Amino acid sequence: MTAATNTMSLLMREQTPPPAAGSASPPAGLSRADTEARRLAAAVARGDEAAFRQLYDAYQPRLFRLALVLGGGDDSLAHDTVQAVFLAAASKLRPVAGEEHLWNWLARVARHHLAKHWRRQRREAVFVSVADVPHDLEQTPPDTRLEESLDAALMELDDEDRQIIEWFYLDGLGQKDLAEKLNTTPKAISSRLERARAKLRPLVAQHLSHET
Repeated sequence: MTAATNTMSLLMREQTPPPAAGSASPPAGLSRADTEARRLAAAVARGDEAAFRQLYDAYQPRLFRLALVLGGGDDSLAHDTVQAVFLAAASKLRPVAGEEHLWNWLARVARHHLAKHWRRQRREAVFVSVADVPHDLEQTPPDTRLEESLDAALMELDDEDRQIIEWFYLDGLGQKDLAEKLNTTPKAISSRLERARAKLRPLVAQHLSHET
């Protein structure tokens, strides 16, 4: 992890299972989650590739969900955003105070990447428009609210739509994998995903508007 190209390769290849965490009790006043976050951040800052893989495994799914909501359901943009976050973490992450501090750092990098994308593309996202993205990233709505809105919207979909979205976006199954799993064609899967996204977008927007 001494160069960006090495990090890129690490992000793109299959992740190996992380080593088992130690069983030692956390320092007084710190939860296990905070202790682990501090350990990971410090190790990544030192260039520890094993710690970097653990960081990726621990936070990639949550970051992808955040990027998917903020990016208007654009899975390609969400993947690019997650990759950009971990590229930044590989070179810029420093020791943190705890798990919340670590997550906020990762989420802020994701929001910054998306804001740059929107400025560059001069277009609107489906869930959150450019006008809703403040210049001051501290004013961005809490990440937990975005995740909760997505979860609530998913629960309002019918079982088939919810399942295909979860398989594709959250479990990482490709269209070919889903076609084999459901005994259909990739083209049919693409159409089903588009219909499911079309149903999901207004539901997420509705939940977000009700909570503001």
